[in-house]
Amino acid sequence: MVDPVVEFLDVGEGDESRRIAMLRRAGRSPGIFWINGYRSEMVGTKASALDAFGAEEGIAVTRFDHSGNGQSGGDFLDGTITRWLEESLAVFATTEGPQVIVGSSLGGWLALLMARELRRRGIDRVKALVLVAPAVDATAELMTKRMSKTEQAALKRDGVVQRPSQYSDEPYPYTARLIEDGNRHHLMFGRGIDVGAPITILQGGKDPDVPRDHALKLVQHLLTDPVTFTLVPDGDHRLSRPEDLDLLEAAVEREVTVPPEQLVLEL
Repeated sequence: MVDPVVEFLDVGEGDESRRIAMLRRAGRSPGIFWINGYRSEMVGTKASALDAFGAEEGIAVTRFDHSGNGQSGGDFLDGTITRWLEESLAVFATTEGPQVIVGSSLGGWLALLMARELRRRGIDRVKALVLVAPAVDATAELMTKRMSKTEQAALKRDGVVQRPSQYSDEPYPYTARLIEDGNRHHLMFGRGIDVGAPITILQGGKDPDVPRDHALKLVQHLLTDPVTFTLVPDGDHRLSRPEDLDLLEAAVEREVTVPPEQLVLEL
């Protein structure tokens, strides 16, 4: 298996320009389009597992790092949902043919926003979505609501707050810019979400970051598309154990190979 070489794509103009790192594996379509979660990288466990799956099956796989993260340029503190969505769409434009978009955590929210925007533009290349612990409306539902009064005061005073993370020795930064942008422009709950493609959701029953109730709230908003919801009772947020990766691979394989008309609503 030959590993793909890192490529770079310039996104934005002037002071907003940043260089986005991509790993693109050639192969047949429908391809796999991976979107990282918050502070995650394209060489993470799940992304790498899907790339290996694509290599074995001859399927095209596209991965990338959002600006300020991994091998991409830019400052992470400049990151917003608008900015990361723009980068996701720009990388998607480098792909060909139908794509199964796979989004993890915050990447799940971005996947839904991408599908909506592509549909608005009349681009019909989203074959399906596979969402792992999708953190939809995270800025409103999962970030500020969990901050202490001290953290909220720091966010208001300094424009950024550092919160401990079980996934890193360093705390994760959350900026007022990120939260205000997400809340102002990209919230999805409160109205039906029409993707125009089948959706599979994989959710850990012991996820402390994106609780199962949050994922079920998303299901309640998916009114027109075939939905498969799989709860992993003992699963955590990352769902990166070997058995979790097998489940992810099976979900992606199904979406790649099964005609959309054969998918039915499963809850």
